Amino acid sequence: MQITQLRNATVLLEFQSQGRPVGLLVDPMLAPRGSLPALRYLGRGRQRNPIVEMPGGTDALLERVTHALITHCQRGHFDHLDRAGKRFLRERQIPVICMPRDADYLAQRGLLVWPLAGPARQPWALGGHVTPIPCVHGTGWVGRFMEHGHGYLLELPGEPSVYLAGDTMLTSTVRDCLARLQPEVSVLPAGGARFDVGAEILMDAADMAEAAQLAHGTLVVNHLQALDHCPTTRAAVRQLAVDGGWADRLWVPEDGDSRSFPCRAAVDCY
Repeated sequence: MQITQLRNATVLLEFQSQGRPVGLLVDPMLAPRGSLPALRYLGRGRQRNPIVEMPGGTDALLERVTHALITHCQRGHFDHLDRAGKRFLRERQIPVICMPRDADYLAQRGLLVWPLAGPARQPWALGGHVTPIPCVHGTGWVGRFMEHGHGYLLELPGEPSVYLAGDTMLTSTVRDCLARLQPEVSVLPAGGARFDVGAEILMDAADMAEAAQLAHGTLVVNHLQALDHCPTTRAAVRQLAVDGGWADRLWVPEDGDSRSFPCRAAVDCY
């Protein structure tokens, strides 16, 4: 499997399914720099989003997209599916895999929707199995305004298992997924996102250190340095890993970076 970090939570997973290449685009936010609203309003650091452009070569990567996967998309969460992302999926009639809750919302916007059956582990159209893992995208009063969504554990034939966490805190459910299911690759958000008031609504660098103790596979960390309300930097995560002795299992990609993840042994593949 090859994973390419595009920007923020938007990643491209490429693998073979039934002898055909699959390009699975996760949570497409494709808007140009500064074309979306700010998410913080106080202080001199306020910026319109996204705060960086898409990386060079994005158009060529998008040509390889065959399917999309959405973790959450309602209640104004444009950083996981914006207008440009919807337009791309709609114009190319890319099949969009999502939870049942999001199916009508996406279909009303002209997208070709392939809803999952529900929250349980299940076979899916791309081969193997998918297990939705519930997200908690903020707690307390701020959590009432958030769309909590789901991450996904993907078990694909001949590939390492991959956990795409979605936007979530490091909850007991997420801890259980990492510790008990032991994904070979875990794609986790570490932006430490927060608004002008209220607590964090996303994992941060310290949570990555705990995740590294729970999961024995590779941690791929994203949701960094693309939005104005995510203060965690790539350098901070990398330094924490060096200090904690788990840097050999960490990949903090720059936007546009790609890496291949083969199975370490036959028993590690689905």
